[in-house]
Amino acid sequence: MRVAIAGAGAVGRSIAGELLENGHEVLLIDKAPTAISVERVPQAEWLLADACEITSLDEAALQRCNVVIAATGDDKVNLVVSLLAKTEYGVPRVVARVNNPKNEWLFNESWGVDVAVSTPRLMSALVEEAVSVGDLVRLLRFSHGDANLVELTLPEESALAGTQVGDVEWPEDTSLVTIIRGTRVLTPSREDSLEAGDELLFVAAQAREEQLEDLLSVRRNSAAS
Repeated sequence: MRVAIAGAGAVGRSIAGELLENGHEVLLIDKAPTAISVERVPQAEWLLADACEITSLDEAALQRCNVVIAATGDDKVNLVVSLLAKTEYGVPRVVARVNNPKNEWLFNESWGVDVAVSTPRLMSALVEEAVSVGDLVRLLRFSHGDANLVELTLPEESALAGTQVGDVEWPEDTSLVTIIRGTRVLTPSREDSLEAGDELLFVAAQAREEQLEDLLSVRRNSAAS
């Protein structure tokens, strides 16, 4: 997979390193000469250019990329890069960094963004996830279809503990994608049973989040008693 990353700062370089370790081709683009640190990520391709300029993106051959990541520290730049990548070059997957949570509403399919990653929101979500049991925590927002990656740790008192995945009537527009049980990461099958303490990761429509939380949480059981 070929990936172009706009923004060769600490965030961009870190992403590049991870992708290279996983066997992908990576191109780092930045207009600041001081950001071009080839020795830090020598396996990557580097391009000194303005990623907001069509001529620069032509030089980067963006049409050959499977993914573009707009990872600069400027939300305006990330939006422009995302829009150009999607509309001018037809890049299948565009991921954009949101620096200011107040701008998060802009990072949607209208601007060519498939996945918006807000570092402040993600950090606060991880704090919530670490201390919350039985509460739904939104980890990541997907622009297309208004879907989110959400997590809930199944509480001891949940009526669904011990229930097989295939026997649960999940809300529409939700999909259980992963069960994290201790140090194990499980791809759920219909025969797998839910256990108290499981971290459940779903892709769910935002309109279904409250319904999903009611299904899994202690509050559901309390209301029924």
